Amino acid sequence: MLSIVVPVLNEEESLLELYRQIDAACSENSIDFEVVFVDDGSTDGSWQVIQSLVENDEKVSGIRFRRNFGKAAALTAGLGAIRGDVAMMMDADLQDDPAEIPQLLARLDEGYDVVNGWKQRRLDPWHKVYPSKVFNWLVGALTGLKLHDHNCGLKVFRKEVASEIRLYGEMHRFVPVLAHARGFRVTEQAVHHRPREHGVSKYGVRRFLRGFLDLLTIKFLTGFGQRPQHMLGAFGLLFFGIGTLGLGYLATIWVLMNVFGVISATPVGDRPLLAYSIAFLLLGGQAISLGLLAELVVAYTGRERDTYSVRERSGRHQPEADGEEDVPMVRATGT
Repeated sequence: MLSIVVPVLNEEESLLELYRQIDAACSENSIDFEVVFVDDGSTDGSWQVIQSLVENDEKVSGIRFRRNFGKAAALTAGLGAIRGDVAMMMDADLQDDPAEIPQLLARLDEGYDVVNGWKQRRLDPWHKVYPSKVFNWLVGALTGLKLHDHNCGLKVFRKEVASEIRLYGEMHRFVPVLAHARGFRVTEQAVHHRPREHGVSKYGVRRFLRGFLDLLTIKFLTGFGQRPQHMLGAFGLLFFGIGTLGLGYLATIWVLMNVFGVISATPVGDRPLLAYSIAFLLLGGQAISLGLLAELVVAYTGRERDTYSVRERSGRHQPEADGEEDVPMVRATGT
């Protein structure tokens, strides 16, 4: 069985059409499937649409969070509820094409454990496309796993991969990297990318900063091996950048004074900016180091509680504990 996990945040206009396309693609190719929709704190009618799908089709299940906990938490909850041997992550905005499901599964049958989608012709604004290219290059350079599109929300992998990797913070984009670090075979497959028809993008400028900090965490955990780095790392990068700019300015002054003799100014060693710049560099380095140490502690001490809270469930869900019997969940009634 193929289990498709779809995180949802204010996508009521696209959910019915998305499920219709998933059902058509799987039915045409005789693929046994289920869909687990995870409502990540939507404020529109997304949960009502999910409930209607659950009531009309036993292949659909729904999980509703009390508030928005993030995409990684939604995927974790969904993956914990799947019953299939193969899991697939798919966005709810209709930009991922369900018609790609057969060829993604075909690549998995070639002996791979993870198949990552590659939006070869990406239909997004330039201010999202070019930073994404830089990000993908950085991920490949730092982790050794060179893929064209780590950010693609369309990924398929075996259930044992889901059971061995932990998603927190915004680690969902690094599923291939985390799997690769544990020895799973990873590849990519070009997929059709479609323009957004409904709703608005959930990502802004902060996504790129967080992506870079998460990349540092991934590199550290996979190389030496949740969120603290998002705070400490941001301050560290700010301080480090200020210190670097200050020392760069002083270095320029020193060269103009002592090498070319074109200006006469206060010696660099007598300027307060020198001490401030060095202090900022040290503070930045310490903050980033503390962030990495905090990430290591969080990752390896384990967590007794999940980072999300489920309000209600509907449909059938596979219990997370091994050996437990699959039991039907009570249909949501809103009470």
